[in-house]
Formats: sequence, C-alpha cells, structure tokens
Amino acid sequence: MTVDRIGHVEPIPSGKRPGRSEKAGGNDKADTINLSVQAQEQAERYQVLELIRSAPDLDEARIVELRQKLDDPSYLNDRVIRATADNILNAWFA
Repeated sequence: MTVDRIGHVEPIPSGKRPGRSEKAGGNDKADTINLSVQAQEQAERYQVLELIRSAPDLDEARIVELRQKLDDPSYLNDRVIRATADNILNAWFA
C-alpha cells in the first residue's frame, strides 16, 4: 500500500521551531510565589490528613496477640527491648 502526499509541505528550517518566538518579554527575572501563613498551615493540615487516610487499618487480632506477649514476663528480655528500641530509632531517623 502506498500513501501519497496531500498538497505540498515546506520543510522546517533547521534550528527553528514553528510557532515559537525567540524570547517572550525579554525579562530575565525569575518567577516567585509567596504563600501566606494560613495557606502554609492549610497545606500542612492537608498533608497530615492524607497520611492518616493512607495509613493501614488496625489489625485487632494482632493487637490482642501483642498484648498477650507483653503480659508474659518471659517475653520482655534484653534482646526484645533492644530490637524494639532500634526499630523506634530507625523509624524516627530514617
């Protein structure tokens, strides 16, 4: 199958994009945006709410299991306490 051209198409000159001007405005200043304190607070609240919404639901069975382990005096030993402390520190500083 052969597709023939429809009409004549002029080639695009090298180094130029069609429909673009060289420089708009000629102003070299950078754009800036300033947010009010209220807008910053609302953004922080929005981020916190999104974190809460994306958090997994509580697993009641797992909570009961952990409570039973903590009630067992032989469960809490130095190894478990150190591992728990390491996990807490890693969560804060990771």
